[in-house]
Amino acid sequence: MVERPRWFKRCLLVVNDVVMLSLALWGAYSLRLSELYIPDTPTLWLLFISAPVIGVITFYARGLYKLVTRFIGQEGTTRIYLAVILAVLFWALLVLMLSPTPHPRSVIIIYGLIAAGLIRLSRQWAGSSLLRSLPNHRGVSFDQRPRVVIYGAGPTGVQLLRALNEAEMHKTVAFVDPDPSLHGQYIHGVRVISQEKLPKIITREGVHEVMLALPHARRSQRREALAALEPFPVEVKTVPDLEAIASGRVEISDLRPIDVEDLLGRDPVAPDTELIAGHVRDKVVMITGAGGSIGSELTRQLLTYEPKTLILFELSEVALYEISMEIEAIQQKRGGAISQTRVVTVLGSILDRRLVNRTIAEYDVEVIYHAAAYKHVPIVEMNAFAGIQNNTFGTLALAEEALELGVERFVLISSDKAVRPTNVMGASKRLSELILQAISEERPGSTIFTMVRFGNVLDSSGSVVRRFRNQIEQGGPITVTHPEIIRYFMSIPEAAQLVIQAGAMAAGGEVFVLDMGTPVKIADLARTMVRLSGLQVRDEANPEGDIAIEYCGLRPGEKLYEELLLGENTTGTSHTRIFKTHEPVLPLEELETTLEKLDDAMQRHDEPDLQELLRTTVEGYDQSGASHTLSTLPDWPAASRTVH
Repeated sequence: MVERPRWFKRCLLVVNDVVMLSLALWGAYSLRLSELYIPDTPTLWLLFISAPVIGVITFYARGLYKLVTRFIGQEGTTRIYLAVILAVLFWALLVLMLSPTPHPRSVIIIYGLIAAGLIRLSRQWAGSSLLRSLPNHRGVSFDQRPRVVIYGAGPTGVQLLRALNEAEMHKTVAFVDPDPSLHGQYIHGVRVISQEKLPKIITREGVHEVMLALPHARRSQRREALAALEPFPVEVKTVPDLEAIASGRVEISDLRPIDVEDLLGRDPVAPDTELIAGHVRDKVVMITGAGGSIGSELTRQLLTYEPKTLILFELSEVALYEISMEIEAIQQKRGGAISQTRVVTVLGSILDRRLVNRTIAEYDVEVIYHAAAYKHVPIVEMNAFAGIQNNTFGTLALAEEALELGVERFVLISSDKAVRPTNVMGASKRLSELILQAISEERPGSTIFTMVRFGNVLDSSGSVVRRFRNQIEQGGPITVTHPEIIRYFMSIPEAAQLVIQAGAMAAGGEVFVLDMGTPVKIADLARTMVRLSGLQVRDEANPEGDIAIEYCGLRPGEKLYEELLLGENTTGTSHTRIFKTHEPVLPLEELETTLEKLDDAMQRHDEPDLQELLRTTVEGYDQSGASHTLSTLPDWPAASRTVH
């Protein structure tokens, strides 16, 4: 039947409606007259026959035969009832005009009620029968359907309930909503309960899944909801913003597992778009490391400010291809001024001075965002020469070429690991900062050099979050380096936005520090991710749990906490999440001498000499720093707390 042509199925619906309306009218007369009704005059026969004819014409005019019977839903039901009301009113008008004798008015009302019920029920039966006949339909008995709770009784929650009912694969046993005025109310037969009654519902109904329907809520509200759900052995899924769903309605496939950004992300602070646009719009902007986590997000966000040319400079061919294809797709989809931005891909290393020089000169680059770097601490620790060469000398080469060719603005993406580093990666980034600070102070020119320092970003390549997610999917165990290790986290889009904002504020030589929020205990993060996946942590207190957490020890160069500041000379800016710090600067002549010695040590592959140079040049560099304890955690930013 599903494969039959549309005209055939419409004819069947017309026949169905004629039969149902005739039965409804016959039943209405029979009930009203308390006997089996048979028309006994030509006029009554005309009225009897005209009812289904008027009904079919009205249904056609109201578009009932364009509805897909399998997916009528609430909107279709409303249209059916309205069409029946109109059909009954038109028929009643005909009765008043043609009936020669007083006609029982109650027949009209009874006819309307029976007709609405029969038309709706016949379509509902047909729709469910067709769905059950589909090859991919999985019939589920009432008792076997998984019980779910919907958190959020707003429009999104109601729409989600309809989608779940249509799919017939879940039974919604309750709504949970913080609004006390809704408690005890029923929405489509499902009761709205308070948060306090959630444990009882979960236990009594055997709920294993909670669906979070709060797409427009502030992140703080979403975290409160997640904190309330965390103690329960349920998997939590969330519905994305309905505006992002192309179909305009909630589908079951739109549900996704909780992202860590839902746990740790913050409510966004609006950027100063006029300030940013003034330094980006109609300019030639180059992003080094454009295919990386931060570089690719910088590329996406900078595109929205309509630069004249966007140069994607990347060492990895695969990463360069992926980001260039993504940007091309964005331009085609959004059109307008964004589609006019010229996108140039440059494949190569920032250590290639000739390539860097030719690129800047040929395209007349005005702004550089330098995100190219080796960032994975253990790998750089094992490959110290490569790390220093790429991170430090790559920055030096890029900065000198930018200064020589008159680039307006140069923004270095730095790291919290540059502060009192205990690893080569952090030391290489601090040396990069020192280079820009020294050039800015002793070689003032047309180029504004600035640095933006921040901590870990969520779900970047090599991120602990991504590793934990993969380990949970594989059944564990989750590996954590130390039970007391803590880290700051920020979403990639927020970090990129703040980097662009800080770069636009720069006057030259500043180190901008991003407010990373509250640091997070990694062990607590692991436990939270396990629980919100509907699983339990396996430990001594719960030996029957699903996922174990194992502590494997600090890796080379790793410390228990990261810092953001070297000193106390920190001031605020016009943006609430961006701070400016003034830190010690080495004279350029002294720094150049050190860099020459570093280069010589690297040429000789003399790691002890390289380490000694790092210790004497980079303030606070100490490879034994990984043994720092939490008692030494600085007062700013705030100390660790458990993830909720």
